[in-house]
Amino acid sequence: MSEASLDLSKLARDRSRPGTASQPPRRRRWVSRYVVPACILLGFIALLGAAAGRQLLPKPAVTVVPVIVKRGEAQPAGTALFQAAGWIEPRPTAVSVAALAPGVIEELLVVEGQQVEQGEPIARLIAVDAELAVQQAQATLAIREGELQRTRAEHKAAVTRLENPVHRRVQLADARSFLAKATTEKEKLPFLIQAAQAHVEFTRDSLAGKQAAKDAVAGVILDRAVRDHVAAEAELAELQQRGPHLQREIDAWEEKVRALEEQLELLVEERRQAEEAEAKIASARALRDGAKLRLCQAELMLERTVVRAPMQGRILRLIAPPGTRVMGLEHNAGQSSSTVVDMYDPKRLQVRADVRLENVPLVTPGAPVEIETASSGNVLQGRVLQPTSSANIQKNTLEVKVELIDPPPTVSPEMLVTATFLAPRLASERDASVEVERIFAPSALLHAEDGRSVVWIVDADQRAIRKEVAVRASGPEGLVEITQGLNATDKLIASGVEQLTSGQPVMIRGEDPVLGMEK
Repeated sequence: MSEASLDLSKLARDRSRPGTASQPPRRRRWVSRYVVPACILLGFIALLGAAAGRQLLPKPAVTVVPVIVKRGEAQPAGTALFQAAGWIEPRPTAVSVAALAPGVIEELLVVEGQQVEQGEPIARLIAVDAELAVQQAQATLAIREGELQRTRAEHKAAVTRLENPVHRRVQLADARSFLAKATTEKEKLPFLIQAAQAHVEFTRDSLAGKQAAKDAVAGVILDRAVRDHVAAEAELAELQQRGPHLQREIDAWEEKVRALEEQLELLVEERRQAEEAEAKIASARALRDGAKLRLCQAELMLERTVVRAPMQGRILRLIAPPGTRVMGLEHNAGQSSSTVVDMYDPKRLQVRADVRLENVPLVTPGAPVEIETASSGNVLQGRVLQPTSSANIQKNTLEVKVELIDPPPTVSPEMLVTATFLAPRLASERDASVEVERIFAPSALLHAEDGRSVVWIVDADQRAIRKEVAVRASGPEGLVEITQGLNATDKLIASGVEQLTSGQPVMIRGEDPVLGMEK
């Protein structure tokens, strides 16, 4: 095709008319320019937030401890695993024999290594003060007994007076007698007055006759007649005035008789005396009982001046020589301030063996142990009790307690021994040795929930996971063997588990330097 025949004007677009079909709408340009890029940006931000959300949220800091894995061969029962040196000691401990009373030791009655029976005297304290205290308590008791007898006698007399108030009856009888006497005198008074009037008339007539005789009668006789007449008139006047006095006296005696009769009926004073005497008996009895108690205490302190063996056994060592002051059970006594000797039961002994730390995983409670000592020509048998918490950083050992089974009499505490630890009998033991892998975890990291043991671990995604585990038995000090639930690569959370939830992201700040058993 030639250039002359090619018309490029046909390819031109007419832009002079707006709204033609060739122009895109204005709304579509706004969506493509703003909405679509914004949606893409928001989606990218959401994806980035979802990917880094766990890293941006605050995480609790925890320390971790790797599980302890021990690999070895399960040996047949009775195979020697390792040897450890140790020494013999009482099981569980030596018994301190203390003086129960304060004082000064006068005499020791035993020597080290001596066999003693229960209740056998071990030492004597100076007993002079205790003997005097007993004598004083006995004298006080005798005084209190006498006081009690006296109050009983007073009570008996008071009860007798209450039941038989003879004294009240005597007083009433006397009052009635005086009343009767006064009544009788009152009744006799009219007759006495009549006799006195007759006597007055007689004396008057006699005086008148003598006065009429004049000089025929001597003056002395006349004076006597005058005196007799005056006396008769005075007697008559006295009798005439006696009536009111006798009536008042009768009234008084009647009142007294009524009062005495009421007293005889009520017996208030006698009842008071009887009750008071009974109260005195109770008080005297309490004082007597207190004196008895003090006598018993004094006799107990005297008895405690002899220190006796609390058990059958052997003397381990002498602590307090004669002349030593012991404090007894006084409240201000210090520890061991009253110990006289230490003793032990020769049938209950144990070995405390120094086991090297690399051999601690091989220690199983109940496993057999063979014990050799220079004092016995035979090999002694024992079994593992438990590891202790006494580790020696210099010797790199841990003390393990081993029970001696039927120890011979030649073996005593503090003897050096060599303990050979043997392989225990397994539940399914095979003829050939099989390599086994044992997983241990610190016992402080196990939590009991509904009778099950659980631990917290950190998984590969840095999340806290709660896992249930199965525990077989305690292993070395502070460790337990985990038979199910943990792997050799798991890391246990040692601290900060109080606020954790399963699946929560955590931040590891380091490993616990003491296996998670920090105090």
